[in-house]
Amino acid sequence: MKFYDCATAPSPRRVRIFLAEKGISVPTVQVDLRNGEQLGAAFRAINPEATVPVLELDDGTRLTDIVGICRYFEETHPEPPLMGRGPVDKALVDSWLRWCDREGFYAAMDAFRNASAGLKGRALPGPDDFPQIPELAERGRARVGSFFSRLNERLGASQFIAGSAYSIADIAALVTVDFCGWIKLKPTEAQPHLQRWHAAVSARLSAKA
Repeated sequence: MKFYDCATAPSPRRVRIFLAEKGISVPTVQVDLRNGEQLGAAFRAINPEATVPVLELDDGTRLTDIVGICRYFEETHPEPPLMGRGPVDKALVDSWLRWCDREGFYAAMDAFRNASAGLKGRALPGPDDFPQIPELAERGRARVGSFFSRLNERLGASQFIAGSAYSIADIAALVTVDFCGWIKLKPTEAQPHLQRWHAAVSARLSAKA
């Protein structure tokens, strides 16, 4: 088994945190995204989508989706459960995970990738080049503000995002909030529930993975 990672990128960090919560160690290969290693022929042979993370299983199967990778480890190492326990709990975790990605991570990605000088012509990750659209960066920042407000409201009613237990939804949101720091957007004093939660999940040992 082999895990293709990039220590500075937010997407593979989500898997690293998941693995740390499970107490799982996997041999890791670092991919140099800064210098475009993911776009070279050698890595494209591993993942034609030219993205990390990638999990290569012992039989050669390659998983290239964050949630798919986490699902594999949830099934092979079910304790502690990070994707819900029982039908209702699992459905809630799935729903909140999708919400965090849709309303938070994708918004932050638009804001970052459409404004960063180093990503000119690379407004989307993947094998194809796309031009930056400044209006998408502006909209992304506005959407992040809405995400923070709604997340604060949710965390005023729940210890963790999907309920009383820490889950993959919290991992997604933690990485998203930290990613937003790259574009100088952070929770404010007007969002105390979000600040409380962020301090708590950031203090978990897995957050350093």
